[in-house]
Amino acid sequence: MKPKDIVSNYYKSDVVLDVDAVSEFLHPDVVLEWNSSKGFSKFNKKQLLDFSTELSKAYVRIKYNITHLIAKGDTVVVRFTQYAKTIENPREEMFIANYMVIWELKDDKLYRGYQMSQV
Repeated sequence: MKPKDIVSNYYKSDVVLDVDAVSEFLHPDVVLEWNSSKGFSKFNKKQLLDFSTELSKAYVRIKYNITHLIAKGDTVVVRFTQYAKTIENPREEMFIANYMVIWELKDDKLYRGYQMSQV
């Protein structure tokens, strides 16, 4: 599978809520560096899987509206808006944030991520 397809499949609706599915996409040595409106965070594979577990406790659905998906070799850039439905209000879809992520892939897995988000 091409790197662009791997990243596109990772951002399909609700994948992030399934820790087993997330695990399949992540390289064992994955690192995600995330600059958000709340500051800087750095995640390894275990932390990303823990984050996925926490998200699944709060949301029944997460959707990504991808506006840009650009690939060159094993590097893919994706820009999207994230929406979610909470457990408390599963009928209403709410805006979460805008994101821009650069993913480097290794062995057909997400290996290095550089993400920025803003609410």
